[in-house]
Amino acid sequence: MHATFLIALYAFAGAAAAGLVGAAVLRLIRRRSLTASLAVVAAVAVLAMLAGTLAVAWAMFLSPHDLSVVTTVVAMAAVVSLATALLLGRWVVARSRELAAAARSFGDDGDYAAPSTPATAELDALSRELAATSARLAESRERERALEASRRELVAWISHDLRTPLAGLRAMSEALEDGVAADPDRYLRQIRAEVERLNDMVGDLFELSRIHAGTLVLAPARISLYDLIGDALAGADPLARRHGVRLVGDAVAAVPVEVDGKEMSRVLGNLLVNAIRRTPADGTVAVAAERSADGVVVSVTDGCGGIPEEDLPRVFDTGWRGTHARTPPAGAGLGLAIVRGIVEAHRGRATVRNIPGGCRFEVILPPAGA
Repeated sequence: MHATFLIALYAFAGAAAAGLVGAAVLRLIRRRSLTASLAVVAAVAVLAMLAGTLAVAWAMFLSPHDLSVVTTVVAMAAVVSLATALLLGRWVVARSRELAAAARSFGDDGDYAAPSTPATAELDALSRELAATSARLAESRERERALEASRRELVAWISHDLRTPLAGLRAMSEALEDGVAADPDRYLRQIRAEVERLNDMVGDLFELSRIHAGTLVLAPARISLYDLIGDALAGADPLARRHGVRLVGDAVAAVPVEVDGKEMSRVLGNLLVNAIRRTPADGTVAVAAERSADGVVVSVTDGCGGIPEEDLPRVFDTGWRGTHARTPPAGAGLGLAIVRGIVEAHRGRATVRNIPGGCRFEVILPPAGA
């Protein structure tokens, strides 16, 4: 038993010495290539076995002939093992180089193409992660292009919408200044209306900038949807009367929600104004609120005739108007973008879908206390 313990001790000591030397070498070459690291690992494994075997052989006090035979056999086995390990290591390194070459395909418009040669499980997992990252980057690039396009469109709309009322204000103020205005009171009323419209536009831009910058601060409180929608309907009623549109809010349940009352009133107001302006005279705009499996659903249904299917994904984009006519009644294309931003800040979502004769906007909010 004592001899067996000594043999194990000698074998351990020889292998441990080789392992420590290998660890020191790996630390020195840690910034070198994978080929060098694999070579050192293979050499350490072989030399550890060689050192342990020779230590045991010497400790057993073999005859010179027997010691020479053992040394020769072990050395040959070590050479063959080391050569085999290096060959296998070169195969792994070749797979890693192919993976690195495939990863270089990433670029502004590049897509990742996984190497066709089989690789180790770790390299295969890395390849799958790179493929998933490539897909996410492609989606991000597409979103960035769409956002940039909407920004350019928004700048064009805003530039036009600012020039038109400013030109009108300048003309009316010059007429009043020169004393050639036939009806000064009418001019003053028109100037005030244009100033209010410009003020609303600047307010929408400021609100949208806060949403995009992530600085929109909410003050949620427990509110009944019945009261919130009732106030929104009362505020939109004068506009509906001017357009000859009937407002209906009979299907509103007294459902409690925990929202920022001011911001959610803006959401409802924007949806109602959008629906009233798009609904022809003698049409109907209906508001409803109910519980659902997803939370609380507030819907605004109009009679706009529907939105083209290809435009539905863009309805809530900044600057989208649904028309190429740059006329002031079309608005600045900010209202629905603000709706989505405020709703998402409440951990909800805004959707739209076509229905017979019009479309239905839905705001899904989490229930109170969720």
